[in-house]
Amino acid sequence: MAEQDKKLSLSDLLEAHRRERERLVWEGTFREYFELVSANPRLASLSHARICDMILAAGTEKIAEGTRDEITRYKFFSDELFGIEEPIAKIIEYFKSAAQRLEVRKRILLLMGPVGGGKSTIVTMLKRGLEDWSRSEAGAVYGIKNCPMHEEPLHLIPLELRPEIERHYGLYIEGELCPQCRYNLEHIYHGKHEDVLIERIAFSEKDRVGIGTFAPSDPKSQDITELTGSIDLSTIGEIGVESDPRAYRFDGELNIANRGLMEFIEILKCDEKFLYSLLTLSQEQNIKTGRFAMIYADEVIMSHTNENEYTAFVGNRKSEALQDRIIIVKVPYNLKVSQEERIYDKLLKQSEAMRNVHIAPNTLKIAAMFAVMTRLEEPKKANVDIVKKMKLYDGEDVESFKSKDVKELKDETVREGMNGISPRYIINRLSNALVRDNITCINPLDALLTIKNGFDQHTGINAEERDRYLNLIAQARREYDNIAKIEVQRAFVYSFEEMAKNMCNAYLDNVEAYCNKEKIKDPITEEELEPDERLMRSIEEQIGISENAKNTFRQEILIRISSYSRKGKTFDYNSHERLKEAIEKKLFSDLKDVVKITTSAKTPDADQLRRINEVIDRLVTDHGYCTVCANELLNYVGTLLSR
Repeated sequence: MAEQDKKLSLSDLLEAHRRERERLVWEGTFREYFELVSANPRLASLSHARICDMILAAGTEKIAEGTRDEITRYKFFSDELFGIEEPIAKIIEYFKSAAQRLEVRKRILLLMGPVGGGKSTIVTMLKRGLEDWSRSEAGAVYGIKNCPMHEEPLHLIPLELRPEIERHYGLYIEGELCPQCRYNLEHIYHGKHEDVLIERIAFSEKDRVGIGTFAPSDPKSQDITELTGSIDLSTIGEIGVESDPRAYRFDGELNIANRGLMEFIEILKCDEKFLYSLLTLSQEQNIKTGRFAMIYADEVIMSHTNENEYTAFVGNRKSEALQDRIIIVKVPYNLKVSQEERIYDKLLKQSEAMRNVHIAPNTLKIAAMFAVMTRLEEPKKANVDIVKKMKLYDGEDVESFKSKDVKELKDETVREGMNGISPRYIINRLSNALVRDNITCINPLDALLTIKNGFDQHTGINAEERDRYLNLIAQARREYDNIAKIEVQRAFVYSFEEMAKNMCNAYLDNVEAYCNKEKIKDPITEEELEPDERLMRSIEEQIGISENAKNTFRQEILIRISSYSRKGKTFDYNSHERLKEAIEKKLFSDLKDVVKITTSAKTPDADQLRRINEVIDRLVTDHGYCTVCANELLNYVGTLLSR
């Protein structure tokens, strides 16, 4: 029965797919198309405008809105690319300008950055996006039927009539018919423009419609016909003339990418004659094909390369003309730990191994910390180390630092993010750890170890970098030590929750008395005492509240208490995140010996065993641990506390 349901389900899916394809089918005369386009001029959008519309249609959201660091995140990219919002924003700026038919549309967009930084992913997403967009109503594209270049039907309007058409209908017409369409207009349609057949087209890279891709091969075997098409030798015998469009295959990548996007993989490795073809296309929007006049083409040209290739290209005087026709967008590595973590999570979820192996909390975070630190330049400020810089870049609060300090740190760098460990390397190493025999769970220490063990196999790491990376591994390990203690601390505090509540109440009573300049009554002797400064400071110091900042913090707490009271709510240690952290740290500090004894006891007594089980349950239930990594965490923290 289940098998039958599957078959029925598959049939339904295939039927829906066929209906969708049928929905996209439209064929009519140029007269009918003109009615459509005059009602909706965006049907005749040029390639840059089409891509711009596609990206903007997905929507936007603001990051750090209202601050000097405000940036727009484009949702078109946000599910796949993380931490490179600024380069993406620059790419969108290019498309926005080009969509307005400004001069930048006659430039090649070159993405330059390190390996595994997301350059090719950006281009791939635009290509896949165009395929989907052309199948939507908003992104519908129409072309002359049987045109090898799927060209815009408005090219059928003679040049002499265009000014009047543009003025009357608000249409913008650019470009001329290709040689084959000119031939068909005269010999098949006998000059009747309005009878020329038009069809809806769907962009497809594999079907070679509207999307072209070119990858350079051996320079000796590179053939320009791959870009511009070639003579059809079988037809020329019948026709006898090479200049007859019927004797030519307009099937080069530049031809078929018309109306859409052309990707040049490693453009700077191309032979010079290829680059000259690109120069003509970008500058004049024309392709020189065989024995024909220039053929108009409307397409976005994108490529990507690494920094070394670009430096060599810039140093070559022969390439000066093309350099002037290139817009460079640097795509460095992501420099935010939280975003790097998302990259790993996305890539690992695609793996079958994730179904069988548990990844302990903070594993990806610690790997991300290491990776990001390798990409950062050493800070020049004396009071900032690379760990603080990493945290500031990720938006974490670091005492005595503000947002303007982050900007200064970024301004003092030259090539930050252009070097370092790629996400690809980290994923490869984590994958290696995930597929080991008898592994049910990997933790942050496993991650750091497998990353470290891979250095010798990484051909791009020299001896100097290796030493630096080993030092950063140690720094990432120290960060994990702190995180591990906090994880266990929170779990243990739950076990001693009554103590946490009592400590919080005592602090709040003293803060209220201090801020109101009152005395506090001893609950046992009823003696009136001065607020306990030692108690308050012992808690505040846990989260780095300085002597100068204590009054501000206490007033903040008092205001929060008053706010809760007005709303009829009870303020407790969970009501203020920083106070909660301070209480937990203070309690953990006071309980350190208890924790140490409990976690390191080889034969725990009944009370210790109860505590351990409570902590493990808490870690598993609320913090994403499995029993294996929860026990490993407890043992590790016990070791740390015993040092």
